[in-house]
Amino acid sequence: MYKKIIAGLGGALALSLLHETIRKNFDNVPEINKVGEEALNKALDKADMKITSHDQLYAATLAGDVIGNGMYYATTATSGFNIASGLAMGLGALALPGKVGLDENPVAETTQKKVMTVAYYLFGAIVTKFIYDKIK
Repeated sequence: MYKKIIAGLGGALALSLLHETIRKNFDNVPEINKVGEEALNKALDKADMKITSHDQLYAATLAGDVIGNGMYYATTATSGFNIASGLAMGLGALALPGKVGLDENPVAETTQKKVMTVAYYLFGAIVTKFIYDKIK
């Protein structure tokens, strides 16, 4: 089980590194972090809490993304569902924000952003599967 968790976290870290590197260096690219930040603040609003510091909000969202994505990849990308799990997660990242009242523009405003968003999550699944195959 711990090998699946290590592989899942490795895939999640790879996804976050890819996203952050591209986001900080190019225009018209997905900003998955903005969707996560909005979701976190909306959840905190329910408990009469809010993170007002952008740096703290960014850090909390990034940590949550790595942990959540890591657990998802650990349970899906290391099993028979493996690579398809990245595709499913990417498509979910496009479809779910609007359905739960979040701004979908950071990931789905243009065709380029949509394709890249799905590709990021697919990349995370591929890295997870690669790591798992090497350590199992």
